[in-house]
Amino acid sequence: MSLSKKMGIFPQVRPFGDRACLVVMGGEISPEIHSRVMAFCRWASSHRLSGITDLLPSYSSLLIQFDPFLLSQEDAAEWARGFPESLSSDFQTEPTEKRVPVLYGGLYGPDLAHVAEHSRLPVEQVIRFHTSPAYRVYAIGGFPGLAAMGKVLPSIETPRLTTPRTRVPPGSVAIAGKQTGIYAVESPGGWQLIGRTPLRLFDPARNPPSFFQAGDRVRFFAVTEEEFQSWRSAG
Repeated sequence: MSLSKKMGIFPQVRPFGDRACLVVMGGEISPEIHSRVMAFCRWASSHRLSGITDLLPSYSSLLIQFDPFLLSQEDAAEWARGFPESLSSDFQTEPTEKRVPVLYGGLYGPDLAHVAEHSRLPVEQVIRFHTSPAYRVYAIGGFPGLAAMGKVLPSIETPRLTTPRTRVPPGSVAIAGKQTGIYAVESPGGWQLIGRTPLRLFDPARNPPSFFQAGDRVRFFAVTEEEFQSWRSAG
């Protein structure tokens, strides 16, 4: 049975304004559906149609942006429906693994104690549980370079803050429900802050500007204050 049949009526191609269409691969957050999103992204990149301006993958869908003066909504949708029914190995690749140092707790992780209390676990156990899995980067966005990853172990799932902060420092590592993620630039945010990485995650002068890309695999590891400052100085 093909993957699309297992997933029901997906993929679906829907209009999204006059400059984009949305390709929906499923109705939930799962590695299997996201792998299909990324396979579509690679297929679309290698079969690029004139007038397509950008491809933006997310959890279970991909947004195709196009120039309406060069391409109609109908033509873009027809092109998207040309994605092969069976996923060729040509469009599936091993994810890039990125290791991320994190200084947990204290001033850099003001919500770590709350996450521990909510989870009824010692702080040290929360850190161990957070650093144990390899996380898939499902999407980049919301703010420049912000990487949304999942899933955290069920024992440390914690709801968002009731009142979001107006300023979250860049590099802040956080939890919201089943997800974890890192704020790449200073921005408002309502996720639970548990630590901070010294890595520079967004640089407009870099190509690509975001340190993370959708589909990456991420592993966190805990560092000391001294190690954090050393990483920060190195740059």
